[in-house]
Amino acid sequence: MFNRRVTFWILLLLPLGWLSTFFIAPSLLMGIFSFRPDIEGDLRQLFVPTLAQYANVFAEKSYLRLLGISIGMALIVATVSVLLSYPLAYFLAFRSGKRTRMYLVLLLVPFWTSYLLRVMALKLMFGSEGVIDSFLRYLGLTNAPLDFLVYNRNAVVLTLIYVWVPFSALPILAALQRIDLNLFEAAADLGAGPFNQFKEITLPLSLPGVLASFFMVFIPTVGEYVTPLLVGGSGGSMFGNIIQDFFTKAANWSLGSALSMVMLLVTMVLLFVAIRRVNLRELLQ
Repeated sequence: MFNRRVTFWILLLLPLGWLSTFFIAPSLLMGIFSFRPDIEGDLRQLFVPTLAQYANVFAEKSYLRLLGISIGMALIVATVSVLLSYPLAYFLAFRSGKRTRMYLVLLLVPFWTSYLLRVMALKLMFGSEGVIDSFLRYLGLTNAPLDFLVYNRNAVVLTLIYVWVPFSALPILAALQRIDLNLFEAAADLGAGPFNQFKEITLPLSLPGVLASFFMVFIPTVGEYVTPLLVGGSGGSMFGNIIQDFFTKAANWSLGSALSMVMLLVTMVLLFVAIRRVNLRELLQ
């Protein structure tokens, strides 16, 4: 039998090795590439580090403008996803009764199908000849094909909200399920109504789950490129799309790495500012 120290190191080293291999090492490699002048020649040879790629990023205002647009879209998606998923998580935690597991399975049913299939299904609904457009034209409410629901940033935002709402409900649900129900009984005995119980007990104690849900949606959405590629078109591109283009079409890995590092640093700064502004110790008490 392993003693506690051996067990501790086994449990620590396995996830640490996995994280180092598939996250830290690729990030470091991308950081090194961002200081290369180009990718010509043998990549194993030493090179003179340069900030030329970062100078190109900050000299081209369109890159930073697109990064700002992507951050704004991620904020909208994360905020709306949390607002929509909170009532859903509240229902599962306090109102679903013995059917909680069944409803939770129904919530996770969309994840049983491919992400691409779900996005393409929305594309068929939002398209100019899709379900929504055809139905509105059948009712006589529109005469021309709709063009504001697909191949633009509206379509990207709507699709990402649809994709993330089930995910964002899970951290909130976990936080709500940890609330001691005796607190509600005590509040009711003291004369607190349902609204005051929610304001003074439910919402404050669920805020850690709300913040976790928000950041879980916000962080990957900033660098999203698959959804804009499928439903955004040229008018719905995000920052991740130009990074993908530099790695695939333009074969400019150095500039693509610099763009990736800028996006990573900006996201980390935003998270740091948010954490400093929010008193996590009070939320977790």
